Amino acid sequence: MRVLITGSNGLLGQKIVKLCIERSIDFIATSKGENRNPDCPNNKYLSLDITNALEVSNIFQFYYPTDVIHTAAITNVDYCEDHIEECETVNVTATLLLLNASIQYKSHFQLLSTDFVFDGVKGNYSETDKVNPLSVYAKSKVDGENLVLNSGHQNWSIVRTIIVYGEGNNLSRSNIVLWAKEALQSGKELTIVDDQFRAPTWADDLAWGCIEIIVREKVGIFHISGPETMSVIDLVYRIADFYNLPKEQVKAIKSDTLKQAAARPPKTGFDLTKAYTELNYKPKKIEDTLIELS
Repeated sequence: MRVLITGSNGLLGQKIVKLCIERSIDFIATSKGENRNPDCPNNKYLSLDITNALEVSNIFQFYYPTDVIHTAAITNVDYCEDHIEECETVNVTATLLLLNASIQYKSHFQLLSTDFVFDGVKGNYSETDKVNPLSVYAKSKVDGENLVLNSGHQNWSIVRTIIVYGEGNNLSRSNIVLWAKEALQSGKELTIVDDQFRAPTWADDLAWGCIEIIVREKVGIFHISGPETMSVIDLVYRIADFYNLPKEQVKAIKSDTLKQAAARPPKTGFDLTKAYTELNYKPKKIEDTLIELS
């Protein structure tokens, strides 16, 4: 097994690298620019612009991966709304380049996707539920999924997930759990939506699911997330309770008062039955992960 990881400087990418090292799985880690993860050996890293067809072709020719885990994407939902062409190039065109190379080299192709492919009317979504994206970002992920689904490639997986959190090295973006913890500890006033519901996902659990799919040679769509769906404000309250921090500084607001560029699905959350039964997936609850962030 030889795993090509895109987006290895990101939180999920770093966790996948860590698991590959722990499980003695051969891998090559890639991101655009220098290696920002000191836990990833430099001899296991290559800079890769996933939008450059020649660079994608060269890395497949050089490494000949048996499996590709494609985590790299623009995930800032509001940024995508204002940068449609860039979002399309990175999230769709680059996915096609990597998918076509995977087909050529007979590699398993795994695409990371999102709960935002759904409109949030129903909640507790299963892998067979119909998608209905509400934003440019969400549509780009649906378009990426459709490239895989319509490719004729028999060796693929799509991993959808929700609000990934955890600690990593030199990350370009924070995540809601770390942000909320730091803001609560500093005594800042927080305005948090109480009408959006998500199942926050521990990055280590998600990485385990991604690796387990390829180790078990599974194909298809998999929902991998945290085990509990809650409002975003309840998530912040639970962080405050865990660290014995005051909640008076947390103020509830409604989503429509934020005037965000991109629409969000009000309620997602996943039915994890497939992951439980086919992968023996055992995600951690929020409090069990906060111990590791202490």
